[in-house]
Amino acid sequence: MVIPAKDESRRIAATVRAARAIPHVDLVLVVDDGSVDATQHVAREAGAVVVRHSHNRGKASAMETGAAVVAMRDTDDRPPRLLLFLDGDLGESAVNAAPLVPPVLEGAADVSIALLPPQPGAGGRGIVVGLARRSIQSLTGWTPTQPLSGMRCLTREAFEAATPLARGWGVETGMTIDLLTKGFVAVEVPCDLRHRPSGSDFRGQMHRAAQYRDVLLAVNARKVRGLVGGVNKRLSRG
Repeated sequence: MVIPAKDESRRIAATVRAARAIPHVDLVLVVDDGSVDATQHVAREAGAVVVRHSHNRGKASAMETGAAVVAMRDTDDRPPRLLLFLDGDLGESAVNAAPLVPPVLEGAADVSIALLPPQPGAGGRGIVVGLARRSIQSLTGWTPTQPLSGMRCLTREAFEAATPLARGWGVETGMTIDLLTKGFVAVEVPCDLRHRPSGSDFRGQMHRAAQYRDVLLAVNARKVRGLVGGVNKRLSRG
């Protein structure tokens, strides 16, 4: 399991302890992405393995670092570990991510994505979600309910097929598009997870503006990639 975290010292201990209780989880790795608080120390005291970026490099980089460290801890006598990504602010609800594991472990899907219940205090109007949902549907034919959900379980093969990950807040949308266009199977799974939502104040509005920008960049990059790939195929046939 990989938990990217930045400045989550208040919640990371509860998140780590709850995550360790998920069946089949034998490693909880926290990637401290340049925190200025005590996130790394609190996470380690709670029982996590911790690696730290000296400065903030973004969620995609933290996910890639986490996956690389997990791979180094895999052994030749066992299959590669599944990668379960959770947010650092889930607190005690993190244990409720358990339903994400069986569909991937049993081979029914390559990636499972958490469907969260309505979050109290959330101030979004669905604009970014709508952009991501329409874009994924247009490029892959699959219409997700919660395309921005970051709580995901996937195989090592699927993760490597999705790299390099899209930067910023476009990481989930980009990953979903990349995996589906390459033939991997995704499912959404209801999970009773609770995280800190962004409100409707100025800070929340700026957060959603950054999300919209990053999702749009991820989508446009994949549209261009598809066009280039189509041109190259036609040229090779010629």
